[in-house]
Amino acid sequence: MKQRIMALSRKKWFSMAVWIFALVCVWEIGASVVAGTKRSPENILPHLYQIAVAAFSPEPVSAGMSAAAVVLTSAGATLLRALLGFACGTVLGFALALLMQLSGIVEKLVFPYLMLIQLIPVLGLAPIILSITGDINQSRIVIAAVLSFYPVAANTLAGFQSVEKEKYDLMYTYAARKSVIYKKILIPSAIPYFFTGLKIAAPMAVTASILVDTLQGDGGLGCMLSQSLKHAMSIYVFWLIVFFSAFIGIFSGYLMGRLELLVSPEKRKPRKAQKRKGN
Repeated sequence: MKQRIMALSRKKWFSMAVWIFALVCVWEIGASVVAGTKRSPENILPHLYQIAVAAFSPEPVSAGMSAAAVVLTSAGATLLRALLGFACGTVLGFALALLMQLSGIVEKLVFPYLMLIQLIPVLGLAPIILSITGDINQSRIVIAAVLSFYPVAANTLAGFQSVEKEKYDLMYTYAARKSVIYKKILIPSAIPYFFTGLKIAAPMAVTASILVDTLQGDGGLGCMLSQSLKHAMSIYVFWLIVFFSAFIGIFSGYLMGRLELLVSPEKRKPRKAQKRKGN
């Protein structure tokens, strides 16, 4: 019996299953306590089965759409803006990291201000960006790009700077050109760091897009979140958005991990070797 438990504990899914079970237990205990106060539990902390029923219920809650349809329709606009911002931030972040690696002067001038931008709260940054762009949709994309920009730039630069001096010396021994050094050593060394930045930036872009949606109308998950909290529609829309946003954040990080495996096949080798040893 102990051996079976030990074998299960080594499985990847086991720790995740334990955490999910623990969270479900805590949630349900909290929902039961709220229900015991004789307040309306669905307006505060509903049971998970109530949220699941609301997700599949065809009953209209707004503009003739069900709760799930409202969430999915709003998610389209929010995720599109987050994706555009994330793509722009990724390209600019990588380009700036490359520029800072090429020039120490650029790094000294730019890097401290990148850190300052990240210290500004999203809700404080939104009005500034809106006043500059003059368009709420453009400002949402810009803010998602700004929050994606720093993790990619900082991690990619760290990857460039992680290259050992011995590798430089070897390339200089062969009289390699600078472009060859970047192609053969610097960029391959920076790839794992670059994807670490992507794993951080992707959920941040989604979060930024949702937060900015709460400030203005014109659809989006954040807008629906605000309306449901004000009881303009079913409160279950709020909980569906919360769970949907959490799923998208986790999935975006997982997707970046899978893309990293496609770009860097050598990362799959240790896993395969471990499986062979286990067999």
